[in-house]
Formats: sequence, C-alpha cells, structure tokens
Amino acid sequence: MTRVASTSSLPTHANAAVIEAAYESWLQNADSVDPTWRAFFQGFTLGSNGASPSAALASGDTPAAATVPIIDSLKQSRVHHLINTYRAIGHFEAHLDPLANPPAPHPKLSLAHFRLSDDDLDTSFDIGTYLGGGQMTLRDILLALRTTYCGHIGVEYTHITDVDVRHWLQEKMESTRNLPDFSKAEKVRILRRVHKAELFERFLHTKYVGQKRFSLEGGETMVAAVDSIIEHCPHVGVEEVVMGMAHRGRLNILTSVMRKNFDVLFEQFSENYLPETVGGDGDVKYHLGYEAILDTAAGKPVEVRLAANPSHLEIVNPVVEGKARARQRIRGAMEDRNRVLPLLIHGDAAFAGQGVVAETLQFSQLPGYQTGGTLHFVINNQIGFTTEPRDSRSTRYCTDVAKMIEAPIFHVNGDDPEAVCMVAQLALAFRAKWARDVVIDMYCYRKHGHNETDEPAFTQPLLYRKIATHPQVSTVLTRKLIAEGTITEAQAEAIKAEYSAALEKNLEKAKASETAKSAKRAAATETKKFAGSTAVFQPDFHFKKVATSISSELIDRVVRGLATLPPGFKPNPKIKRFLDARVTAHHDGGPIDWGFGEALAFGSLVLENKPVRLSGQDCERGTFSHRHAVLHDMETNATYAPLQNLDPQQARFCVYNSLLSEAAVLGFDYGYSLDYPDMLCIWEAQFGDFANGAQVVIDQFLAAGESKWHRTSGLVLLLPHGYEGQGPEHSSARLERFLQLCAEDNIQVANITTPANFFHALRRQVLRDVQKPLIVMSPKSLLRHPAAVSKLTDFTAGGFQEIIDDAQFGVAASASVPTKAQRLIFCSGKVYYDLCDYRDKHKITTTAIVRIEQLYPLHKNAITKLADHYRGARLIWCQEESQNMGAWSYIAPLLSEIFGVLPVYAGRDAAASPAVGALALHRFEHAAMLQDAFAL
Repeated sequence: MTRVASTSSLPTHANAAVIEAAYESWLQNADSVDPTWRAFFQGFTLGSNGASPSAALASGDTPAAATVPIIDSLKQSRVHHLINTYRAIGHFEAHLDPLANPPAPHPKLSLAHFRLSDDDLDTSFDIGTYLGGGQMTLRDILLALRTTYCGHIGVEYTHITDVDVRHWLQEKMESTRNLPDFSKAEKVRILRRVHKAELFERFLHTKYVGQKRFSLEGGETMVAAVDSIIEHCPHVGVEEVVMGMAHRGRLNILTSVMRKNFDVLFEQFSENYLPETVGGDGDVKYHLGYEAILDTAAGKPVEVRLAANPSHLEIVNPVVEGKARARQRIRGAMEDRNRVLPLLIHGDAAFAGQGVVAETLQFSQLPGYQTGGTLHFVINNQIGFTTEPRDSRSTRYCTDVAKMIEAPIFHVNGDDPEAVCMVAQLALAFRAKWARDVVIDMYCYRKHGHNETDEPAFTQPLLYRKIATHPQVSTVLTRKLIAEGTITEAQAEAIKAEYSAALEKNLEKAKASETAKSAKRAAATETKKFAGSTAVFQPDFHFKKVATSISSELIDRVVRGLATLPPGFKPNPKIKRFLDARVTAHHDGGPIDWGFGEALAFGSLVLENKPVRLSGQDCERGTFSHRHAVLHDMETNATYAPLQNLDPQQARFCVYNSLLSEAAVLGFDYGYSLDYPDMLCIWEAQFGDFANGAQVVIDQFLAAGESKWHRTSGLVLLLPHGYEGQGPEHSSARLERFLQLCAEDNIQVANITTPANFFHALRRQVLRDVQKPLIVMSPKSLLRHPAAVSKLTDFTAGGFQEIIDDAQFGVAASASVPTKAQRLIFCSGKVYYDLCDYRDKHKITTTAIVRIEQLYPLHKNAITKLADHYRGARLIWCQEESQNMGAWSYIAPLLSEIFGVLPVYAGRDAAASPAVGALALHRFEHAAMLQDAFAL
C-alpha cells in the first residue's frame, strides 16, 4: 500500500488532463475508474471541500485527505474473491447442528487463503456490488459476511445460473444480514407454537405410553415454521396450500396448525376406537388426510389440504403436485399458479434416498406438470431409522439432489425458531417471485427412536447421550426472549400452563365421547359417521348400462375437427394419408381402428364439456404411432393439436409427453384425478411392464386408497400388453398383479378387443355415477389388426360390453334353442383373434369363443346366462400368458363356481420370465397353445 504524502507523489502538470478526465468519470460513475483512483477521489473530495484534484495538486496544496491510502489493486481483487467465496461456501462454517458446537474454521475461508492478513483488517476496500457498493474495512466486511452466511443459516444458491435470481437472493439476504426482524407479537406467536408442539408431544408420550405416533420431539420448530408459512401466504398472494408429509410430526401439524380437535385425536388413540372419519378398512391415524380453512392475522383465510399417504415415505410427493395442479385449475389459477402452494415436508434420509424425490423435482418447470414452484421443508433428524448419513448418502447434504433443478437451499439450525421462520417466509417470497422450487433444510434431532417403541441407544449411544441432556427448543427460545425483554418469565410460564390445561380438558372430553359413542355407534348413519371428514361418497359399483353412444352429428363434428388443419400447415405426407384415411372410414361407415375410436371418445367428451387429460412417455404421438394427437409442421416444426381445436366452446383437451418416469407421473395423475373428478385423466405407459416402476402408487393409492381414506379416483391406466415374439421385456403388463389387488370393487381391470368397446369404456368412465380406477391391458398388434375394427354404428348405438358372446353360437344367435357348440373357449384380449383365425383356417364348426372384456369386477350374472346356454359344452380357458401369470389363477375358480366344473387350461406352462426370447420359440409355443385350446 502507498500513501500520497505530497504533490510530488503524483504527476501534477504533465498528467493533469488525465487526472481531470478520471475525476470527471468518477463523478459520473464511481465504478468506472480503477479502485485505486476511486479511493483517492473519495478521500480527496472530503478533504478539499469539493475542489478539483488536478487544480489542487497543481497549486501545491495538499489537503489532509490526500494522504488517504491507495488500495493495492491485487488485494482489492482478493477482497472481491473473498466476498464471492463466502456467498458460495459460507455455509461450511454455519452453525447448523443444535447438538454440536460451531464448525471449525474452513481453510478456504481463511484470510491466508486470499493472501490477506490481520494487518489488512482496518484497511478500507471497495466492495463492488456487495451491500450496494462503496467502501468498508476488511473487518466490517468479514463481520457482515459471517453474520449473513455463517450464523444459524447457511445458504446454497451460487449454483443457480440465472443471474437475476442470484442477485435477488443476495439483496434479500445481505441487506438484512439474514437476521430475523420480527415484532414482539410475532415472536410471542412463534414461542406459543413451539410450546404448543412440545406440550402436545409430551402429553401423548405420558398419556399413551408405547403407542406409535412418530414424535416430533427435537424438531418442534417445524410447527412454528409451517404456521409462519400459512400466516405469510396472504402477503404473497397464496390462497390455498396443498401439503404432503410422512409420519413424523403429522399429528402435531393436524392439531397445532390445522386445528383438528384434540379430543377427536385423543379418541383415535383409544384401544377401542373404531374409525368414523374414514371409510372402508380405515388406516392408522398418522396416515389420514385432513382439510381446514384457517384464518390468518392478515384477515384473509387460507385453505389447507393435507393429503392422505401411506408408509412409503416420499411417494406422496407427486400426488400432492397433481392435486395442487388440479386445485389451480379449479381456482382458475392456471396462469397465476402462485395462488395454490404445494408444500412438501420431508425426512432427511428419505429426501436423499428415495428416487421419487428426484422424479418429482423434475416436474418443476415442465409444461404439463409445473405448479408454480414447490416449497420443500426437510426435517433433518441427522439419522434415518438407525442409519447415519455416512452410510445413507454420498453427498455432504441430504438436499444436494435439489441442485439439479437449481433450487436455492437454506440450511438452518432448528434450535433457532426465529431464523427458521424467517427463512420460511423468504422461501415463500422466492417461490412467489420466481415460480421455482425452494428447499429448507432444518437441522434438528429425534428425541426418541424411529417410533416410540424403539430403543435408539442400541445403535447411537453417543448421539442419544447428547440428546438426553439437550435443552428443549422452547427453553432456548424463552431464554433469548427474556434476555432481550420481549417477555417475562411469568408470561412464558403462563403460556405453558394454558396449553397444558387445554390438553387435559380435551383428554377428558375424548374419554366421555368414547363412552357415549359406543352406545350410539350402531345407530349412526353413514353420513353422520363421516361428518367433518374428507371422505367422498358414491354409490356401490354396478353393471347398469350407461348412455355412452353418441349421435352421427356429434361424430361429424369430431371428424371434421380432426381432419382440418390450419392454413399453411404442412404435415408429414404419411400423417396426411393418416388423416385422409379417417375421413374415408367415417364416410364409408367404417372400418374404425383403435386410434380413431380413441379420438372419437376424446373428441366427443370435450364437445360435451368433459375435459380430458392424457399424459405419459411419448403419448402425444403414441409409442406405436397410432394416436398423433399433436401434429408437427414439416418445415417449421410448429405443432397443432386437432382435439384442442374442435370448437371454441369445447372443454380442455390436454396431452403431455411426460418425463421418463413412472412412479412420479402416475402419482401426479392420480393426485390430479382426486381433485378434478370431472376430467377424464389417463396415464399411458410406454409399455405395460413399465408400470412395475410405479407399483407403490398402484398398491397404496389406486388399489387401496378408497378403502383406507375413502378418496375416489377415476384414473385410467393404458398399459400396452400382448405377446408378439419380441422377448421377455414389454410383452406383459402383468395382468396377474392387478387381479391380485382386486377386492371390494376397488378397481376395474379390462382387456378390451374392439375400438368401439374401448370408446364406450372411456366415456363410461366419466359419465356414470361411480368412480373407480380403470386398468386397460392396451393393445399393440391390435392397433392395426384388420379384424380389430368397428363399424360407425357401433359408436352411435350400444354401450360397453363386459362380456362379448360368440356371434355364431351365442344366446343372441340361437335365442332359446340349445347351442350346437360342443366346446366353449373363454379368453380375454388379443388371443381372441388368434383363436378365431385358427378356427377359420381349420374349419372348426363346433367351438364357441367368448371374450371377457372386463375381468374385474366380473359380470357374473352375464356369465351365468352363458353357462345356462352352453350347458354341456367342454369348458376351456385360453390365454397367451404363462400359467402362473395372466388371468388363469383368478378366473379359474370363478368359472368353476358358475359352471360347476373346473375349466381346462390351454396356454403356456408356468415360467419365471414373462416370455421367451427367441421368435421361433415364441411361435412354437403360440401354435401349441392354439392347438390345445381346440384339442384338450
């Protein structure tokens, strides 16, 4: 560093013009000159009363400020490097763990790393854009940086490539030093929420010893944070919150935040409790959903919906995203998605370990799945069940997966509720501003084991020794508030006494209610039982015919729209022929193929004001190029979706190519179907066996959701299925797995063989008064099979047929005359056409072939009529799947019960793999199967 000690230290005459020019530039824009001159001019003008430096120097005057230090340019650049390094990795020194001391100094944040020293601490440096610019001593720079980035809050945001987003975050955090600035009333509210959460947990622990509740003890600050988020919602335009969370803290959220009556919850802890707030088989209390409209201090209510979810941890995430998007549509918030907030509360081990988390994060900016940003809150217990972070992840933080979508991540010490609540509000403001995901990682601890019957000291003795002596969050916060004069000790004790008394009162009320209800339960009506719950009621499943046929005029409108392209739009020539073929088929009354039948279903529904949503991998075109719901201009690649342009007044038709995911996308579409029941929601797998990757969603939500939570869904799954000789993969949609899940009329499983029947099945799904998920073993080769077509009249008359009798030998053909069929083959799906082809080629005249189009619920009455008609015929079941797969194990006992005789099995032997790999072997097996069907 050099000092300007006299006029001779600087050129005075020869360079006067240069000095004057630099001075003028500095006056216009201080950042336009070198930091050395910038410092000089700042000091000089203070000491020379505004005189021109060149004039003052030329006259020989040396104002006192002319001795201002001239900053070394190299050191100046190192200070700028230091500022940016703190922004990037200051979180390495943040005190995040409430059970540990502040971390040791990080070498990359030391002064020596920047080739600075303690001798520079009192030197003033230019700070660039930091804190609005100007100069600060290095000591003050470090203090401001460490307060902002190394206190109880550590922030990761420099991985965000959008400069505007980074600068917005910097300004918000650095201007406040990341220090909370709550009013007295707000601080007291935070303390009350922490006390309420703690006392609730302690109360349950003492009153219901040994019962699982997945305690929040150690992480009670989460309740204050969620309350703070809801309270802040009106300030950023949020009207509704859709929440998803696993077990830990769920009961506390229900009571402390969503204001579910304590006495209702206490009643559920009773060993004699019978569920009256869910339907069917019910579920454990920490799986149940709840809805409430909460008043806020801002005077605007916020609707909060907590989604029901099973024990599969993060699997509720995509369901919440789907529900939130549906709620945005219902509220008319498709443009301003900020009005409905998805809030997901995670566990640390699950956030790092569960793949569905990454899949759900990928929804963030996708057109068909985005929800205006999600607020993720991680309850970081720093342990899984018994597994420590070093064994459960390969990253420093459990939240590192969120960096892939450039979400800012706030790590915060859970023992500082004010810091957590401040970060929660900042995260909410970030989401409102940028419509992006944001993550809060609250470090805390788990006072008990994974559940209250577990002994954590078996595996973490040292950790739980620390936890045993650690003060409660309320104690830490109370000491702080008393020390700063916000409250007195007496006021703090009064808050505790108030909540303790309320809990005792509600426990007594619950006990009295249980006694009274036991006498009245038998007389309670269904409606009364479910009063105040989120249950959805519907009639029992039935086989009543639904009017699904449409008029010729409506078909004309659909076909006209399908075939009309915008002026100048140039489709691929093959697509042009595809559209022309549809026009010809319509004109000729058929044949209508599968894709055309599906388009007629979609088009007729949207023209009848029934919206349609179709999502899945490559479903715009269709895996087998049969759909072409979105057309591409050959020259411009502009897109056009005919089904979106049938009529200006039509309902919405949405079709989205999804991310390459099954679990998350199916979960999303299931969630959407829950909250938008008027829309036909469809998920299409690229191949049927891809549904394997979504088995948790299928098992826990589609198959059991109505029974457990009384939430109904009409979601349709299209799963391409059929043995075409292409090997073990993509042959089977695992029909047998879906049939094993069938009970209590929970889902529908269909293996449909004609375009018209598919058309009626889709329309029936939204036009009748019962909602059940529909699983369709969707065809592959039948998409273009010359026999798998329908006539136009099949769409203008009739309805869905669960059972299709043989046209030659059936009841309709021979009326009351006994059948001439000596053999009756039951089948389902594509194999029907193979059987017919074999029968025709071999001129077999005594065999009837009956198709079961809907395997579950099975229309037993219809089959019973067939049993009377075909009495005496040899009963065969034929399937192309292996004997231990397909429908055989399910259908055999049912047919035996109806016919009084066990059907003969004709098909492939049991196998470990769904199909053989060699085409020649496939053909051999196929031929043997057909021969057996007609010979056994």
